[in-house]
Amino acid sequence: MSDTPGAGKKVSLIGAPLGFGAGTPGSELGVEAIRLASIRNKRLIDLIADLGYEAEDLGNVNIVRPVSPAADSDNPKYLQETLFSCRNISAAVHSALSNNSIPVILGGDHSIAIGSVSGLSTYFREQNEPFGLIWFDAHADINTPETSSSGNVHGMPLAALLGYGNAELTGIGGFSPKLEKKYFAHVGARDLDEGEKAKIRELGLRDNFFTMSDIDKRGMLDCVKDAIAIASQASGGYAVTFDVDMIDPRFAPGSGTLVRGGATYREAHLALEVIAEHGGMRSFEIVEVNPMLDQSNITVELACELILSALGKTIL
Repeated sequence: MSDTPGAGKKVSLIGAPLGFGAGTPGSELGVEAIRLASIRNKRLIDLIADLGYEAEDLGNVNIVRPVSPAADSDNPKYLQETLFSCRNISAAVHSALSNNSIPVILGGDHSIAIGSVSGLSTYFREQNEPFGLIWFDAHADINTPETSSSGNVHGMPLAALLGYGNAELTGIGGFSPKLEKKYFAHVGARDLDEGEKAKIRELGLRDNFFTMSDIDKRGMLDCVKDAIAIASQASGGYAVTFDVDMIDPRFAPGSGTLVRGGATYREAHLALEVIAEHGGMRSFEIVEVNPMLDQSNITVELACELILSALGKTIL
């Protein structure tokens, strides 16, 4: 790969500090922590520019925040706040794509994917092209209100994007589903609810999921290559959404939904390096970084490093 993988390309940083979709507060602080982290005395925006990109920081999307706690019976929780916030996220992502830029979305919890992927879907719908999606996560995120025991929306975004769950969330942009399942791949799952397992079997998605068991047996490289092959069948290219809890807590302790047995530091980088080498990535999103739970800022800095790997940074 060229020393300047971003030559002739634009990147737009978009902050989406929505944290109330999760059960543990703090992921909303991940946006500024990632944006302002210093690696070798440089901020993220400058490190992206060093890769040759024309880099701009568009600031934060307007997030409609709750004014009172959700009731225990609410499912989904904070529905209206999530709905309006995701509409704003969708508009920001759509605008960046329309300006021929690669959106890099900083979360926030994974409920923001309802907004970001809706923006992608709206854009590619206007181009009459399908797009693909690679979802890195310890969890399936394919719960619906009927299967979710918590009501937390960060466990529901994939279901919503595939057209299942609350009608207001699935209907952002005026159409549903946002994603064709044949162009979708999930990498790193190791903690699935029973309802999610049933939904995956019902939808015939087993071959779209590359679990940690699959990665143990086959290796990260082969699994990611297969995920890319699925997502890149879409003529519009593909998006990547990356939940840091996909990585083992030894390497990324700063997340609210930790599960032992995840990918190593190098496996995570390898996955994104291979994606960058392949080309075709139209947006990148990183979520669930919680500085309140981090240790010596290692998860925040790792998030910055992963963004750079996805944008083409190499060791040599």
